[in-house]
Formats: sequence, structure tokens, C-alpha cells
Amino acid sequence: MSSQSYNNLTRGIIRENPTFVMLLGMCPTLGVTTSAANGLGMGVATLLVLILSNFAISAVKNLIPDMVRIPCYIVIIASFVTVAEMLMAAYLPALHSRLGIFIPLIVVNCIILGRAEAFASKNGIWQSILDAVGMGIGFTGALTLLGIVREILGTGSVFGWKFVAEDFDTMMLFIMPPGAFLALAGLIIVFNKITGACK
Repeated sequence: MSSQSYNNLTRGIIRENPTFVMLLGMCPTLGVTTSAANGLGMGVATLLVLILSNFAISAVKNLIPDMVRIPCYIVIIASFVTVAEMLMAAYLPALHSRLGIFIPLIVVNCIILGRAEAFASKNGIWQSILDAVGMGIGFTGALTLLGIVREILGTGSVFGWKFVAEDFDTMMLFIMPPGAFLALAGLIIVFNKITGACK
């Protein structure tokens, strides 16, 4: 793998992590991460849409006039989101029900539209796919980690597996909206401290 391909793949995982560094996609980040399973489900759905939309936009970028490129990107993204939502409703109905309105909102997720405009519309198909994979893994990892932290602190379980006694006092605050902000702030501090030390 060339250095350019490696950089495009790893950029979104650490250096430009969409959640912990660029602070993009905060609506699903704060809204669905009440559990690790929800975070992982939303992350994987976003990852798949990101890969497919980057691929499609990179493939047709020369056919789209500049003045209508953003509406065209949104139509492409919305098509893939619709497919993802229908597949989730068919094969993962419980997760689909828990994620609710946040699945169709993937269409306007600034990570997806931002990568379409900033990268896929200016680069080849392979590099656009690598960029999407890196950004998608970074986003999925961040949502899953945030969900793990909130679920452990809020319910004493992770991925539904309870590992504390029934009479153990958990901090219900962390599965409520204010807890999302607190957990995210703590993870941003830790992530930036670790990555800052690694530079």
C-alpha cells in the first residue's frame, strides 16, 4: 500500500477522527449512544453509506455540473440511506426501532456530505473508498466507545451483559442526555491526550 493510500485510510481513525477531533456528526453521537449496541449499529450503518456514497460520487463526479453538485450528492446519499434503512428494518428490527429517526438523518450527516465534497469529488474511486473506510471506522469506533462508557456507568452492563450486582448503585445520569455530553467531553480529553502524546 502506498503512503498516500495509507494516509487516506488512517486519517479518519486518529488524526482527523470525525467525533473526537473534528466534532462532526454530534446529533447521532449524542442521541443514540445510550448503549454500546446502538453506537455500533449506527456506526456500521453510517460506514456502509459512507463507502457506497464515496464510491458513487467519485465514479460520477465528472458527469455532475458544478451548480447542482450538492443536491446530486444528497440524492445519491439518500438513496443509499434508504437501502440501509430498509435492510435494517427487515433484518435488525429491534435495532431499527431503537435508532428510530436517526437512521434517515444519516442523509444530512455532515461527515458523509463533507467527505463527498472535500474528497470523493476530487479523487479517484479507490482513494475515495479508503477515505470512507477510515472515516467510517473512526466514527464507528467513537460511537461504540461512547456507548460502552455510557452503558457501563449508567447501567453496569456492556452490550447488554450485566456485570455488577443488582443492588450496585449506577449513575443513571450517563444514559440520559446530560450524561452524553459529560462522557463525550471526557473521551475527547483522553483521546486528545493520548494522540497528542503519540505525535
